[in-house]
Amino acid sequence: MTLPIIRPARPDEHDAIARAWMASWVSTGLSQASDNLLNDLRVRLPREIAGGWSLFVVDDRGAIAAMLALHLPTSLLDQLMVVPTYQGRSLGRELLAFTRRQMPDEIWLKCVRENEKAWRWYEREGFIFEKEAPHPVTGFMMKHYRWMRTNRTSEAKP
Repeated sequence: MTLPIIRPARPDEHDAIARAWMASWVSTGLSQASDNLLNDLRVRLPREIAGGWSLFVVDDRGAIAAMLALHLPTSLLDQLMVVPTYQGRSLGRELLAFTRRQMPDEIWLKCVRENEKAWRWYEREGFIFEKEAPHPVTGFMMKHYRWMRTNRTSEAKP
């Protein structure tokens, strides 16, 4: 069995990535699939990349199984979306480990408050709740989280 690989996204994959993003987002129950949503995500991808996103995909023999958007200058994990048919296969955990290799000291993220499955998972993965604030565009209440690497050498000193 060939395991899916995490690799940088290519511009010719933007449509497939937007579809994967929409499928994952819709699986939260917070929205319904629509042409408008898909078009918004298609437009958003190149805009976010131009704004500093590093975009990665999980490639399962040519199929996009997940997407990951990082903004490395601000240590922001902006999007981690797994296609529903791939959920429950530890791809999220693999993407989070990949993210920690890219940003080994600190990671910030925001999660929609109503997406309890996601924020509880982030809490189990060591993220600490910082605050809640409304998203300025969508109006969703967002939970802000932070993860910091534990510096074991400084903890061991008296």
